[in-house]
Amino acid sequence: MGKKSHATDQVLRLDNQICFALYSAAHAFNRVYKPLLERLGLTYPQYLVMLVLWERDGVPLKDIGERLFLDSGTLTPLLKRLEQAGLIKRTRGTEDERQILIALTPQGHALREKARAVPQSILAATSCSVGELISLKNEIVALRDRLNAAVGSS
Repeated sequence: MGKKSHATDQVLRLDNQICFALYSAAHAFNRVYKPLLERLGLTYPQYLVMLVLWERDGVPLKDIGERLFLDSGTLTPLLKRLEQAGLIKRTRGTEDERQILIALTPQGHALREKARAVPQSILAATSCSVGELISLKNEIVALRDRLNAAVGSS
């Protein structure tokens, strides 16, 4: 086996793939989040929607999709389930009836207090300092943005 072939083999090793490191880390996060979110009655994608609404209530569906990088076809069933659970309400915009506004119900607002324990539990599970996690998050966000720019520019 020549040097070139050995180098190619190294490039194609699973353990050398950043995409696999991120993919498997996401699965590990999901396993940690699952029992925490089950206590709240939420799936992980529903939790993300609620995080957006806890930051800013009464937002257009489009804004939630942009924040979460989800299209309306993916987001609509999620929102329907949150509405059935009594956590949000969907209404048509008064100025533009095509616009759908998403707002928290009193039950959705109340769930925020129960959710406050989730980030602390995640922090504990990582065994990282707050500073380490912030730095790691910033690097991952920068990588995501560069990848999105590369896909958008091709």
